[in-house]
Amino acid sequence: MRLFAVVLALVLAPAVPAGAQFGNPAGMAPDTLKKSPGQPMAHQTNYQDRLFAQLVAAGGLAEVRFGELAGKSKNADVKDFARRMIDDHRMANDRLKQLATASKIPLPEGLDDEQEQMRVELEKLTDEAFDLAYISGQIVDHQKTVQLLEWEIDSGQDADIQRFAADTLPVVLEHLRMAGNIKAKLINPQVADASKASKK
Repeated sequence: MRLFAVVLALVLAPAVPAGAQFGNPAGMAPDTLKKSPGQPMAHQTNYQDRLFAQLVAAGGLAEVRFGELAGKSKNADVKDFARRMIDDHRMANDRLKQLATASKIPLPEGLDDEQEQMRVELEKLTDEAFDLAYISGQIVDHQKTVQLLEWEIDSGQDADIQRFAADTLPVVLEHLRMAGNIKAKLINPQVADASKASKK
């Protein structure tokens, strides 16, 4: 119940604060080239931009890989969700890669140790055990991603990367809402039955 309250609060919260300024002068790196006082030139990154890009890129690669694994699920909701993860994260990954290349930020090309361990665990599971583990992992991963996106919007310096974070945040919040709904159905099949009955 507490999880759904957190998810609801995140979904209802404004994605980007009104009047948010991209190209944050507050966290400007000392070697930043400026187009005007307090305004960094394009593709001038600070530590937050670089760490954000690397962490989100790693997460995006994992989302696609785990989504591909979820093709073995027999649950229609899980399979639909997994297809959405593959499509949305591939698109986001491509956009982030272009931004990172322009700003000379090296991105990971594979899963990190924690993600690889999750992949191995998911490969061992089948049926309902797989579905629950996959969706539970998606909730945790998307909660982390929401925090990263908000951090970049507030603390980043590269305006293009901040815009990417602002554009991506509503999509990730939607993913989080979807995963929460699917988990509720997996834990309590009566929720799914009641939902079907209400549509008749």
